[in-house]
Parts: sequence; C-alpha cells; structure tokens
Amino acid sequence: MADLKLTGVGKTYASAVEVLKDIDLDIRTGELIVFVGPSGCGKSTLLRMIAGLEKITEGTLEIGGAVMNDVPPSQRGIAMVFQSYALYPHMTVRDNMSFALKIAKKSRAEIDEAVEKAARILQLTDYLDRLPKALSGGQRQRVAIGRAIVRDPQVYLFDEPLSNLDAALRVATRLEIAQLKESMPDSTMIYVTHDQVEAMTLADKIVVLADKGIAQVGSPLELYERPRNEFVAQFIGSPAMNLLPGRIIAVGDMTRIQLDGGGVALADLVTTEAQMGLSVNVGIRPEDFTLAEAHPVMEGTVGIVEALGEVTLLYFTANEGREPVVAKLPGIHAGLRGQQVRLTADPSKVQVFHQGLSLRVK
Repeated sequence: MADLKLTGVGKTYASAVEVLKDIDLDIRTGELIVFVGPSGCGKSTLLRMIAGLEKITEGTLEIGGAVMNDVPPSQRGIAMVFQSYALYPHMTVRDNMSFALKIAKKSRAEIDEAVEKAARILQLTDYLDRLPKALSGGQRQRVAIGRAIVRDPQVYLFDEPLSNLDAALRVATRLEIAQLKESMPDSTMIYVTHDQVEAMTLADKIVVLADKGIAQVGSPLELYERPRNEFVAQFIGSPAMNLLPGRIIAVGDMTRIQLDGGGVALADLVTTEAQMGLSVNVGIRPEDFTLAEAHPVMEGTVGIVEALGEVTLLYFTANEGREPVVAKLPGIHAGLRGQQVRLTADPSKVQVFHQGLSLRVK
C-alpha cells in the first residue's frame, strides 16, 4: 500500500522565512494528485519534502502508515522525475535506466527484466542502445520516467516534467503519462505543474496551493464548477473567471443578484438566509456568456478581439466597470471591435462570493 498522509506539515527556512504551514492531505493508493498554484506558492518545495530532499520543519509525513520525516530519501520507496532530464550523457538509454539497480546490487537478470519491461511500457525498446544526444526531448523525458519505473517505487513524484518541451511534445508526452498511469493502476503519483491543461486532464484530484497553505482540494470538475473562494475560481480556467461587483436584492419573494451599474437581476443564486443588500462579487466564466438580443446581463463596447478559430475572445468594459470583461464565444465573430455587444449568462453556472468566499448556491 502506498497511502500518503501529511499532517500539519510546514516548512520554515533558517532565515525565518515561512514557505508552507498547516498542510493536511490524504493521498490514497493509486491516485494521481496534481499540485498547482502561482509561482512561489511552495508546490515544488512540498514535493521535495515528500521526497526527503527538503527537511520537514513541522508536522509529519507518513507513507504506508510509517512516519518518514527522518528517513533518508533512498529508503522512502519514492522515485522522482525532475524538470531537467538529468541523464548521464556518456551512458546509453539502457545504462541510464539500469544505473540505480546496479548501485543497489541487483542481479543481471533482475536488471534486464526491469529495463525491458519499462522500455516496453514507454515505447523505448528501439532506443535502448542510443546515447541521450541521439534522442528528442520527449524521448529523453521518457527515459527519465523509465529510470523511475525500474525501481518499482511506492510513490512517483513528477516535478514539472514537461516544462522543457515544446507545445506538440507536451501534448504527446502528457498522453503518454496518462497511458502510463492506466498501465500501473496501483501506483501513487504526485505531479507538480503550472499548466492547467496538464492538471485538468491528468489529475484524479487537484491540490491548489496559495498563501502558504491549501486553498482547495477536489476533482478537476469540482474545482471548476464549485470553487470555494475567489482565488480558486480565477486560478482554474483560462481565461480567468470574470468577477463583477453586485448586491443581493429581493424581487417579490425571490432572492436575486443585481450587478452594479445596470444589467438584469440574476435569479436563484443565493440561499434565502443571505442578508438583503449584501455586497458580493459575481463570478461568470468567459465561456458561459452568450450573445443576447433582449434582457442582457451586461453590455459594453468591445475593445480587443482575439480570433482563435474555434473560439473568439472579446475584451470589453461593461456596467461602468474599470476592469475589462472577457467573453469566450464559440466560432468566428469578425468585425466586433468597437461595436456594442449585449451578453447574458446561465444563472445556474454563475458563482457568488462574499469577502472572497463562495456563498452556498441553489
């Protein structure tokens, strides 16, 4: 079993700089967990603490029920794939993948079997006798992953493994990692990335880190559809969610939201316990806007148009706001720059926040 548990984990450097605090996290055997967050939020530091490359200054780390705080990295049953390939340039692919097993004094038969198995999984069989310089970036990263697989660890750690690849190779290697996970369903994997596409497509659960701690943990769709706070709402999704000021009003016996500066009231968004007149931020994702002939939620003059082919991004100022609002419309909408647009949104997809936290929606 490769269950992993962090309880009250924190990291403070000698200069009294606190990087992480009060990290509580349970990771079950077979899960692929992705750490995301802004630069400097501590996601790579947390990964290195799990690996044993950084000392845990507070709390405990357990793997398979055993406390690992003071266990050397080589004895934690963990293999790590780094951002850089870190391959020995003078060794063949076979020798790079087998090096750790040779150090561990495994038999020749055990080493050959482990290397051949990993090579088959990663489609590297035809490259075993090549040097790293004869491989593409994606193939080198697969070798680095193969070097981890041959050790048969309890937990795999990936520290932004695709960041050095170009866009096409990132897509191909991401698919290979997804297939790798399917071929090893009992393996626990923790993956650090700043790429939302990687997080949303690979993860069983996403851990969003911010302000030295965990902002939210959940499945990709849970974080997208039900963010707990404004930070997660704007961090997950691209372009980021629009946050528009408004207030809670009563229309007859209904509780609704009125956007500041105009626009119709959005219905059925807030529980009846909410106080009338409460100032809120209304979150509308760019892709949830649609063009409206009548009863628009907002209207404004389009400033910038980004035509991406399958979608068009409109940037405009609306409802007397100062910040530009973004709408993501399917298809091509040429000639809208400088034009007045009227937009509406499905109330069931709208988020409402008060003092940064999500209000319970119907």
